[in-house]
Amino acid sequence: MKKTTLLTSLVFVFALLLSTNVSAQKFAKLDKSPMDAAAFPTNYKEANKLIKIIYSRPQLKGRDLATLAPNGKVWRVGANEAAELTLFTDMKLGDSSVKAGTYTFYLIPDEKEWTAIISTDLNVWGSYFYNEANDVARLSVPVTSGKDLDAFSIVFDEADGAINMHLGWGTTRIAVPFTK
Repeated sequence: MKKTTLLTSLVFVFALLLSTNVSAQKFAKLDKSPMDAAAFPTNYKEANKLIKIIYSRPQLKGRDLATLAPNGKVWRVGANEAAELTLFTDMKLGDSSVKAGTYTFYLIPDEKEWTAIISTDLNVWGSYFYNEANDVARLSVPVTSGKDLDAFSIVFDEADGAINMHLGWGTTRIAVPFTK
């Protein structure tokens, strides 16, 4: 009788371990707005980055940009968490000096220009808790237009002595210049 009880106990423990292991293998589905990053220099072989932004990439999928990022309202820059901007060296946004560090990057859309905002807020979901008192720098930049982009996108380049962060969604384009 002891052998049967011992065997039953071992089978039960083995089944319990197997079922726990199986449930641990369930992964979340792919996010509808996957996280991405853009950095400068853009060359992946260059280890000494000057600037990097981590953001989520929503897609229009037939929706209107003005509804997703309304004029006059602070926008998180992408989807999900607010975009996280890291400066690896002191830089300037317009006339404002910004120390090296990690910040939240917001935008306020408008018809002819958007306002770029660097804030000391960190680990923020959306722009629901935006606090203007935590702004480090603001700069208004003109809106231009380009080829239609369904997925919100950010890229960097260097021109005219500035590192430009280009943001595009739909046909809307803005360029935010950072200087050393």
